[in-house]
Formats: sequence, structure tokens, C-alpha cells
Amino acid sequence: MGFQIYGVFRLLLLLMIFVCSTAGATLRENSSSSSKKHSSSSTSATSPQINSNSVLVALLDSHYTELSELVEKALLLQTLEEAVSKHNITIFAPKNEALERDLDPEFKRFLLEPGNLKSLQNLLLFHMIPSRIDSAHWPHHRSSNKSSHHASLCKDAFDESLRISHRNGDDHISVARIFKPNDIVRPDGIIHGIERVLIPKSVQQDFNSRRSLRAISAVLPEGAPEVDPRTHRLKKPASPAPAGSPPALPIYDAMAPGPSLAPAPAPGPGGPHHHFDGEAQIKDFIQTLLHYGGYNELADILVNLTSLASEMGRLVSEGYVLTVLAPNDEAMAKLTTDQLSEPGAPEQIVYYHLIPEYQTEESMYNAVRRFGKVRYDTLRLPHKVVAEEADGSVKFGQGDGSAYLFDPDIYTDGRISVQGIDGVLMPPEETKLAPKSSPPVAKDAVKPRRGKLMEVACRMLGAFGQDSQFTSCH
Repeated sequence: MGFQIYGVFRLLLLLMIFVCSTAGATLRENSSSSSKKHSSSSTSATSPQINSNSVLVALLDSHYTELSELVEKALLLQTLEEAVSKHNITIFAPKNEALERDLDPEFKRFLLEPGNLKSLQNLLLFHMIPSRIDSAHWPHHRSSNKSSHHASLCKDAFDESLRISHRNGDDHISVARIFKPNDIVRPDGIIHGIERVLIPKSVQQDFNSRRSLRAISAVLPEGAPEVDPRTHRLKKPASPAPAGSPPALPIYDAMAPGPSLAPAPAPGPGGPHHHFDGEAQIKDFIQTLLHYGGYNELADILVNLTSLASEMGRLVSEGYVLTVLAPNDEAMAKLTTDQLSEPGAPEQIVYYHLIPEYQTEESMYNAVRRFGKVRYDTLRLPHKVVAEEADGSVKFGQGDGSAYLFDPDIYTDGRISVQGIDGVLMPPEETKLAPKSSPPVAKDAVKPRRGKLMEVACRMLGAFGQDSQFTSCH
């Protein structure tokens, strides 16, 4: 019995020792794992520390100000700090003139656009090599044909490397001459000054593709086709004629005088029904204004704010011709709210810019050169617009409200002529002169005048002393 109790007690003692040992091991494992996690998190949270004597600090404080500004704009400081913490770097720094004046302005604008940050980073990293390359390790005068190739920090450069060579007595890095070797030397890197910017092929391809895409997507402003006033057909460029060939124009056209001073002629009604498609022509000239650029405000007034486009279409359909003096956007922006707030003000302003004649820049200029001042009727009756010659162009209006013919012959199709001007014309204000008040004039009593025969009779009676007997002679 005692032996069995002793066995049970021994078994319980061993069980307690086993439980305590396993619990201690678990606690040690948890503490060690937590310490490892804490140490790893602390090491990951701390970024590599950069010494004040680092080559990056020297670059930011150096005379390569353009390069240092681009490095900051490209957000490359953290990338370069990580590279310096792992190994030395060699920076080939272009001089300020190379980045400021020698670089193509369009290419520089491309690099500074927010959407092209990757291209700017690749361009800058292409000037940096992840190793220390002193000028003592360059191929010098010993063999001029010898060169060394080095990979840059630009990962998108692929197999494109930087080639250091000695040509014509100077050291070169690819196509750029090294004019200041070992300009800045620090324990973790070295900076060499070069005369040109090194452009990797990937950045050049991005720039070329973006430029070609912009050229394809852009819409070049094109004016309406010109119409020959003699034949009423579109003008086509004359084909080159061989020497000795007969003249292209008949002899009578060659002997005809210069441009007439009268308005340019408009063609007669066309089509089988003798009807003009005025609405299509109005849409055509408004579309030409939009493509030409700078006349969006006038197009907006004609189409959206008023119904003038439809009215002009009906006029042209009935056979009328129009000359539109179109103010550009800068001129329309100077209109005040008071001038546009009155009911019907936009219509009245546009009516004053519509001339019921077909005039081209040539015909108007010839008229003002011949007659000095010409008054054109407008659709804002009874006001007329005055045109005169000034500075080799046509000037409309007088005083501060004048405008010059700025964009001649934007649209000319024989019925509608659009001439761009640089101001908004306003008719002179109608001022009714009040009658002048004159002081009252005293009226003299007018004696009834006697006839000639009575005067002669009274004079004869006075000669005989008998005039006192007649009351009419007194």
C-alpha cells in the first residue's frame, strides 16, 4: 500500500515539473519573437541616415543649381539616399547653361509637365553611376582608343550604358565633354562637371511619341476657300507652266484694270429652284470662325444667346449678301454688364456689325484709299459705320470706339464675307439739340402804311394848304 502511494506521489511530482518547463519555454519563445518584431519594426521605420559630408548634400549646396532643383522636383532625394547608403555614386552634373539655355524649350517643357515625372527621373538617373569612378581610372593618353562602359541608375535605360573615353585631348562621357573632373569629392561619392545633357533613348522616344500625338490630335485653323470674283469659282493654285507656254488668262483679262471700287459682286441664284441654302452657309461660316480661333464669343451670341443665325440664314436664302465685322474675343470681353443687360442689347450690337453688302478686305481698302472716308449701311437702321484708311489697314468708327481690320477675309464665299476686327463698334449716341432760349423781343406797333397814291395826293394838298381838311393826311 505504501509503495503504491509513493508511486502516485512520484508521478504527480514529475507531471508538475513537466508543466512548469513547457510554460517557461513558451514564455521565452514569445518574448524572443516580440523582441525580434520590435527590432525589425524599429529598423524599418528608421530611414538611412545621411551624413552632412555626403555627396548629396554637396550637390544641393553646389553651383549646379539647375540640376539640384530638378532633383528636388523629380522627388529623387529618397531614392538617392538609399543608393548612397548602399554604395558610392558618381554624378556627371551638366552645367547650368546646358539645362537653362542649351536645352530645347519644347523638350524642357515636356520634362516639367506633371504627367512626365517618370521621364524626368530617368533623365536625371541616367547621369549617375552606382560606383565610385575617379578620374585616375579613366582611359587617358596611354591609348586614345580605349574606353570604359558603365551602367547608370536609370533602370529604363536597358542595355544603354555610359561610355567614358578620351578623344581630341579631352575626356568625354558619351557625347558630353567633361570640363571639370573631380569637381566635388566626398567619402560616399564624386561629382564631375560636363558641358551637355545626356538624354537616354527611352526619354527621347517618349518625347517624340508625345509630340507626334499632339500634332495628330491638334486641329489647325484653316480659313474658308477663296472665291475668284471673276469666275465665282474656288481659287486653285496655278500649276507650274513650262517656259514659252501661252498665258493662262485671256488677253482681255490681262488688260483689265485693277480691283474695282464697287462692292465685290455676288453670284446669282443657284440651283434649279433659284434658292440659296442660307442656313448651311451660316453654319459653314460659324464653323470656320470656331476653327479659326479667337471668335468664340461672337459665335456663342449668334447661335446660343440670340436667333440671329437663323435670321441671317433667311436673308441669305432670299438672295441678300452680308459682310460681318466680327469682333474677336478680347474685344468682346471688354463689354460691360450694363451694355449687355438691357433687353435686346446683344442683337442691337450685332446688327451694327452687319453690312448689307458683300465687301472684301481688298474692296474696302481700295474704297477708303480713294475716297478717304466711306459710310456703310448697317442692319441697325438708320446708323452707318464709318471706314477710313489708317496705318495701311481699314479703321472703323471714330475716337475711342474705333476698331481696326485685324483678320482679313476669314470667310468669303461670294455671299457672306467675315472680316475680323479688334474692337466692338458702338453707334454714336443720338443727342437731340434743344432749341436755344432767346430773350423776348419787344414788338413795335406798326403803323398802317398808306399807299403811294395817297401820299402823292396829301403832298399836293399840302402844297396848296388844303391838307388840314383831310384826316387821312395827318
